[in-house]
Amino acid sequence: MRMPFYTIRSDRKALLFLLLAAAVAVAIVHMSSPESNTTELMASDSIFSNTSSRHYQRYPRHHRSNSYYRQPTTFKPQLTTFDPNTADSTTLLQIGLSPWQVRNIYKYRAKGGTFRRPDDFARIYGITQKQYRELEPYIRISSDYQPASLLVGERKQYAPNERDTLRYPVKIKAGEHITLNHADTSMLRRVPGIGSAWARRIIAYGKRLGGYTSTSQLLELEDFPKEAIPYFVIANVATRKIDINTLSLNQLKKHPYINFYQARAITDYRRLKGPITSLDQLRLLKEFTPNDINRLKPYIDFHR
Repeated sequence: MRMPFYTIRSDRKALLFLLLAAAVAVAIVHMSSPESNTTELMASDSIFSNTSSRHYQRYPRHHRSNSYYRQPTTFKPQLTTFDPNTADSTTLLQIGLSPWQVRNIYKYRAKGGTFRRPDDFARIYGITQKQYRELEPYIRISSDYQPASLLVGERKQYAPNERDTLRYPVKIKAGEHITLNHADTSMLRRVPGIGSAWARRIIAYGKRLGGYTSTSQLLELEDFPKEAIPYFVIANVATRKIDINTLSLNQLKKHPYINFYQARAITDYRRLKGPITSLDQLRLLKEFTPNDINRLKPYIDFHR
């Protein structure tokens, strides 16, 4: 015989409370579910809704992440004149550029880049040859972005025989002369056949020598133009002399007329026999020829 199921009053109250709590929890979960959060679209939103649905139908799921970089297949560019220095994104997209190409143009301009000629636009990363050929007739560069030199060139009127004397100095005529040891580079460039490079070499070699004693010393410079020699003269010779009794081997060999072996012979002679007092002592050394002695004579001193 089964016994009837009885619960005491306190147990029934506890069971009823649990049931009510469960019902409240289910209601809260249902109310907070995403499906219940619906937003009523306005008429202006319908364009985005239709465009978005068509876009997702056009491209498979695995291509949707890159869909921003693609123009719809039905898009037709509307070509119009534009200045790549000032055109906004709407204009650039309208003429057929992709969004990522527009971003490259904006990055170029943000870094200080300027389009001064139409062909500068072709250097933007991602612009194809086909796009440039189509857009080139429509590119208009404002005069504000043209090089200032063009404006100066338009305003400056040169006489027919006028020349830039700073870049092209007037050459001296036959019979005129330049004093070799006292001329600077601007004076040297007035000699026919002497430009900036030769003028600098003449000055540098004169400093190494300690001054020129003859115009023929210029021929010691490799490939020096012989036709320029008659335009130079030597006056008030005052050479800078070297003391062969105190200079080291490395210091001696820096002179154009003393090589390494001659410098070593001088230092060895000083070490073995004492200070050198005349060039006759150098004549005894096999490293020196009579021509070497004659060339050195204006530049040697014998301080002890």
